[in-house]
Amino acid sequence: MATVSEPPAGVEFVHEDDGRVTARHVESGVASFGDTEAEALRELADALDSHFGDGERIDDPEAYLEDQGIDVEIGENGSPPWLE
Repeated sequence: MATVSEPPAGVEFVHEDDGRVTARHVESGVASFGDTEAEALRELADALDSHFGDGERIDDPEAYLEDQGIDVEIGENGSPPWLE
């Protein structure tokens, strides 16, 4: 049985042409996406934690990215400001 769900107050969903769903926090403008509305909301919750400073502090961003298997090449302009 199909169900219709409303996003939480203050959140809007955008169904993209490529099938992904973007969840956007209207007040802050912070947005994230996922393959489903539920996934987009989970990702948005993490993004909002980071935006408002409630996320976990990463003491060594380069080591963290390496542990996650993410290969990052820092360009000639140096690290982005959020890693400093």
